[in-house]
Amino acid sequence: MQIKIFSIPILGGEAVNEDMNAFLRSKKVIQTEQRLIGDGDGALWSFCIKYVEDYSPFLKGGKDKVDYREVLDPICFERFSKFRETRKKLAAAENAPAYTIFTDEELAELSKMEEVTIANMKSVKGIGDKKADKYGQHFISIK
Repeated sequence: MQIKIFSIPILGGEAVNEDMNAFLRSKKVIQTEQRLIGDGDGALWSFCIKYVEDYSPFLKGGKDKVDYREVLDPICFERFSKFRETRKKLAAAENAPAYTIFTDEELAELSKMEEVTIANMKSVKGIGDKKADKYGQHFISIK
């Protein structure tokens, strides 16, 4: 755990305030303490922030973004793109996030299959009976 202290003048402290906000967005904050301190010349806020140094896994969701155009061959990528469009339409119809239908990883695996069927769809990690039965028909006919 680390500690950082910011002192922000009540008048004219906008730049320091922006610095503190940028700092807060980049760290996992454990605790904050604040005090208003006055003296003869004015007043300032003093913030003591306790934080964890490496917050990047939380910001990125813990995974690097995959460029499927580079990972898949051109034919598979074309099918993958069609799968994503279908997923987007299904998600919009259900008013749900697209990844709840199928993740990009699942769609990439489906796009590599010679023939997509309900049965072989279930062989993809993350796709069980429920997902395959509910959404499978929408993806089977896509070439």
